[in-house]
Amino acid sequence: ILFLIRNPKDLATSFYHFSNGVSTLPSYETWDDFFTDFMMKKMPWGCYFEYLSAWNKYVDDENVMTMTYEELKENPVLGVKNIAAFFGISLTEKELQIIVERSSFQSMKKNSQKTHGAFGDILFRKGGVSDWKNLFNEDQNEKMDKAFEEHVGGTKVGTKLKYEVYCKA
Repeated sequence: ILFLIRNPKDLATSFYHFSNGVSTLPSYETWDDFFTDFMMKKMPWGCYFEYLSAWNKYVDDENVMTMTYEELKENPVLGVKNIAAFFGISLTEKELQIIVERSSFQSMKKNSQKTHGAFGDILFRKGGVSDWKNLFNEDQNEKMDKAFEEHVGGTKVGTKLKYEVYCKA
């Protein structure tokens, strides 16, 4: 199992835009309204922090590989190599480069009309890291940091996310 996790701040930012683009999900007039619901665990698929916490018990399982979205963005070649090795797949350099190129956010966004139809425009928005800085105010940033610490701060999942997101930023 590849357990791919993402900075909770960027996840919230991305889900805010996503939910406003999908008619079957609640939409929000303001970021502040969304943030309140996110922190109050009123998301359609539950609380992200509880999700991360629940997965923590599997982190040491030899059949689970935990990776962050940020790791993949920072070094996609190494990320794909590590994923392939984990699944026991050997790749030539050419195959590796093709996979890295075709799985890049830019490539998937470019092909999203073919692969996902009109939904592609909603699914593939920016694909960046640290977009949360465009929405979060100082108070929201502090609340998110506090919730992170309370739910997963001392866990292996939390430590991995904290290192990738906060120490490398």
